[in-house]
Amino acid sequence: MPPPVAKKVRHEMEMFGDVRIDDYYWLRRLPLRSRGTKSLEDEIYAELRGRIKEDDISAPVRRGPYYYYRLTLEGKEYVQHCRRLVSNDGALASVHDVMQTGPDAPPEQVILDENIKAQDHTYYRIGAFRVSPNNKLIAYAEDTKGDEIYTIFVIDAETRTPVGKPLVGVTSDIEWAGNEALAYSTMDEILRPDKAWLHKLEADQSSDTCLYHEKDDMFSLVLEASESKKYLFVASESKITRFVFYIDISEPGKGLTVLTPRLDGMIHQSAIVGIISSYKGEVRSFSIQNYLDAHWTTHLQPQFFFPTVKGITLISNSLIMGSGNIVKIQDIRLFSDHVVAYERENGLPRVTIYRLPAVGEPLESLQDGRTVDFIDPVLGGFDSSNYVTERKWATAADGTQIPISVAYRKDLVKLDGSDPLLLYGYGSYEGVPFVDVLTTMLDPTIPLTTSEWEEWGDPRKEEYYFYMKSYFPVDNIAAQKYPAILVTAGLNGKSTVSDNAFHFLLTAEGYFLYRTSDEADHEEKVEESAEEDVPSGYEEDAPCLSPLALAVGDLSALRLPFTFDSNSRVMYSEPAKFVAKLRDVKTDDNVLLFECELGAGHSSKSGR
Repeated sequence: MPPPVAKKVRHEMEMFGDVRIDDYYWLRRLPLRSRGTKSLEDEIYAELRGRIKEDDISAPVRRGPYYYYRLTLEGKEYVQHCRRLVSNDGALASVHDVMQTGPDAPPEQVILDENIKAQDHTYYRIGAFRVSPNNKLIAYAEDTKGDEIYTIFVIDAETRTPVGKPLVGVTSDIEWAGNEALAYSTMDEILRPDKAWLHKLEADQSSDTCLYHEKDDMFSLVLEASESKKYLFVASESKITRFVFYIDISEPGKGLTVLTPRLDGMIHQSAIVGIISSYKGEVRSFSIQNYLDAHWTTHLQPQFFFPTVKGITLISNSLIMGSGNIVKIQDIRLFSDHVVAYERENGLPRVTIYRLPAVGEPLESLQDGRTVDFIDPVLGGFDSSNYVTERKWATAADGTQIPISVAYRKDLVKLDGSDPLLLYGYGSYEGVPFVDVLTTMLDPTIPLTTSEWEEWGDPRKEEYYFYMKSYFPVDNIAAQKYPAILVTAGLNGKSTVSDNAFHFLLTAEGYFLYRTSDEADHEEKVEESAEEDVPSGYEEDAPCLSPLALAVGDLSALRLPFTFDSNSRVMYSEPAKFVAKLRDVKTDDNVLLFECELGAGHSSKSGR
């Protein structure tokens, strides 16, 4: 049976004398669920689950007299946050520390079990888990809807009893400011972190102090704590500009002090205190300074300079190492005698450790670093020697080199064009942002839109409008053959009504939304499209079809709660209209599937 085709409702959008017709604009108002693949899903799920190590532990991190770590248990969706006393607490912390286990080891303490917390929620995520400097308190950020709007709870680490009232309507970006205060951030109406706050424990949230309010809607705030926990950094960043404040935790009343100035096009990445500065695409300084806490009082304004580090040239936010290879430094972390850099070379990520000179001595080289390899065990009889991974490069029409990672089983694949290929493409950051770029980027009320204008261009300007129109996928679908395609999306709901309170009715002419009144047995029409009256044959308890079933080709019956929310970053209507238009104009009979996960946030469903 051929899949049904989504209806067309003409919607005109005009700008700079250019009129665009979007027949599927109406899809942005509706939710979706797809069914009919349960058996295949279960089979794939069983195989994937058989490949992972369900009983596992994260690398323990030492904080004072404790090791902190996370446990995953067989058959459980979520993690346990645990700690264990250090066997020899008198010894100084070292990178060579190994947590003792076994019957003679100090007992394990489960501080927070996400499996228990998640029992009453269809979605559950801990976005941050922060230990106070004295190890007595835990602050964690909880999201139970998938909308990335968190609630912060503080508990006693020993007894797990609550401390003070929760902080509501916040981000997951939290840091301790001493042992009696928390720093956190809140968002504006487009979910942009715009305010940094200082909260004293046991105080009411309404009395919290606003440390900084970023009013420029192209900038967002980020919080960071120094390794010594004596300083708190507040960074404000756009795509091309970043500047940093700091606050001395011992003197919070003094407020924020400028660490690096705000200069358009200048990016400052601080790392307690290692600073990478770039101006309009060119790195201006790479400053690694091993200041002791005592040095802070006399070196509050680091000097930015072109470095004289041997074997290193700085260009375009990257380091050209002595070998001639271009390496992009994305983040750094400083330790007493080494620096850990998160790097990319030819697009591939890696973690490299470089040794540092003694405190006070100049850094003369940044070479001969040691790359750390991370290997996850794969169960189920997996033999890595049967597989090959290769790095290929494809040349785009404008000459740009596009990286491609190819993985295949060498005893089965011939690489002569006769084997099937699963092609996975993700073009959102440093690439094509969305499939309906122009419509989305013209709407500043959608989260992330304003902050992306610097990277992708502002389509309210004619130059960028026509440039975006030339490449974005929805408007460039052509009457041609396409391969088999699976398109995925997420849709989380924030309705407070019961699942059975609202129903959708779908016909070829339009969709209808009805609500069952709590006070009477009659139905009240809430909203409708295309038709004024309910088609005959539909009753309150009749099966209801998903409004986007027309786009998906799913004819199974479905009841839906009243929810019109997308995930908090990308609207589900974008891939929905992409599928609808593609199905309408493509000339092949290849499979086109659309999966929209209900109850999911931007990162899909919670749990494993």
